Amino acid sequence: YKRFAAGSWAPTTLAWGHDNRTCGFRIVGHGQHLRTESRIPGADANPYLCFAALLAAGLHGVEQKLKLPPEFKGNAYESDVQRFPGSLRDAIGLLERGTMARQAFGDDVIDHYLNYARTEQSLFDKVVTNYERERLFERG
Repeated sequence: YKRFAAGSWAPTTLAWGHDNRTCGFRIVGHGQHLRTESRIPGADANPYLCFAALLAAGLHGVEQKLKLPPEFKGNAYESDVQRFPGSLRDAIGLLERGTMARQAFGDDVIDHYLNYARTEQSLFDKVVTNYERERLFERG
């Protein structure tokens, strides 16, 4: 989640735009070479799961007749467009409250990923970071 930072060329919003690296979804190329990029998943993501999620989200949009927001032009880092979750904890909350992923993948899959994510968050919360050591040492 730390890679989603303004100015990093990693996207931070759910915006889309033509050849705009500040958007989560980028349309590139022309004519026969026109394609879309989802710039949200990291190198550590399961590509099959990501592709399945993109297809499920697209199908959900079609079935629900959702309207695509206008193309974003400019610097999406400085926009008020919806942001990605800023941490694993935030992402867990969104997945817990959401319904679309459960409809697409089923309860067993989502419950499995939630259990894994909660375990990772719990382990992370127990780690004393170098920053904390330095700050606490300064106070001592």
